[in-house]
Amino acid sequence: MKIEFWFDFASSYSYPAAMQIETLAKRESLEISWRPFLLGAIFNRQGWQDSPFNLYPAKGAYMWRDLERLCDELNLVFTRPSQFPRNGLLAARVACLFEDAPWLADFIRAVYTANFADDLDISSSRVIASCLEAIGEDSAGILKAANAPAAKARLREQTEQGYQKGIFGAPSFFVGEELFWGNDRLSSALNWAVKNKH
Repeated sequence: MKIEFWFDFASSYSYPAAMQIETLAKRESLEISWRPFLLGAIFNRQGWQDSPFNLYPAKGAYMWRDLERLCDELNLVFTRPSQFPRNGLLAARVACLFEDAPWLADFIRAVYTANFADDLDISSSRVIASCLEAIGEDSAGILKAANAPAAKARLREQTEQGYQKGIFGAPSFFVGEELFWGNDRLSSALNWAVKNKH
């Protein structure tokens, strides 16, 4: 049984989800399909030109405090990004193109750490290269592939697929046809997958 994890590197609540999903899934012998997409493109189709956390200040203030509490609970380092949301396009192209690479989960966690723990600009190819190098990968070759037209098209297609599946926010989880939205629904998604394994 697989759980599809749909995420955007700029998404605040995707940070704790990305940092714990692999450990939780392994505990239940579940496989993860990592599905990066561009949440901004979906927001645009909903008529938003920015994150709702920026559009609605009270909601944003609550989210940042909630995320601080959540990360403290999970023993995750958290630094509020000096820019939000950051552009995770290049990182998403890498993750989409190399979806079957054995280093993918480590790369995803490295990018989230760069954004939400180290306050680094993940739109910078230099930062993404350092994330790849930190996990022992050839950053030059990978980034060259990620900037090719085929990689760009692949991420666009995956974002469209997410939209067609009914995704409207991140993180989102699919177990079969069942959609679970939000970091606080990760355990529900895992439980559903376990219950429907056989």
